[in-house]
Amino acid sequence: MSEKEAMIKLENIRKSYGKNEILKGVNMQVNRGDIYGLIGKNGAGKTTIFKMILGLSEKNDGTVSIEGSTNDKELMRNRSKIGFLVGTKFYNYLSARDNLKYYATVKGIADSKNEIDRVLEIVGLQDVKKPFKNFSLGMTQRLGIANAILGNPDILILDEPTNGLDPQGIADVRHMVQRFREEFGMTVIVSSHILGELEHTADRFGIVNGGVVVREITQEDLNEKQAAVEIAVDDLPRAKEVLTANNIRIVREVQEKSTLEDYYFRLVGGSKE
Repeated sequence: MSEKEAMIKLENIRKSYGKNEILKGVNMQVNRGDIYGLIGKNGAGKTTIFKMILGLSEKNDGTVSIEGSTNDKELMRNRSKIGFLVGTKFYNYLSARDNLKYYATVKGIADSKNEIDRVLEIVGLQDVKKPFKNFSLGMTQRLGIANAILGNPDILILDEPTNGLDPQGIADVRHMVQRFREEFGMTVIVSSHILGELEHTADRFGIVNGGVVVREITQEDLNEKQAAVEIAVDDLPRAKEVLTANNIRIVREVQEKSTLEDYYFRLVGGSKE
């Protein structure tokens, strides 16, 4: 274990469905207090990693540790401290409040009325009365987040919480995620295909490609300066073609930080164009 306390640690996790190997030896560590961004293209294995953590699917090999526990009894106890949004399953004919009443009962939450009031206020659905079948996509995601934070879990997993949201909705989710850590002390794992947004939300990142976490990085890694050249010339198109051959003078050098998107494509290949 590193100097920081590992809330979740995966070691050499393998998972296959039939002959299709989805996870090929995943190693990953999420520390207490992290907002950990899980990055990868569709099919890279992000949702399967979440299922391994939550015990929703059986691993073929490897070790899952949650708050230092690896045996089945302790894992079950510690998994009860995890809230998660991995898809949304609600009753179409019930309101947000009544759907949460059902899930609060399932989770055995005492004083559920006050707890439901609290989470609905956090996600901004406290005044919504209409049934779930009439919810917009943004409202559906907010209700999913409200359900995930019922009972104020120690660990929160959010799988693509900004999927389909408009820019304001995306910003609202970012502020909620930061509030969950700062105000409620949660450790948060969030996946997103919107790398620019995740860069402004998380402070540690796991990059998933080909069924493995190929690298874990921090905001400090993104802030490392990358060599770059800025040129000022009187004929830019020509300069691009013949800069070296024609001795066009470089008048200023600058240092440029990587974006999360830059880092991702350098590591796994492909193009952001």
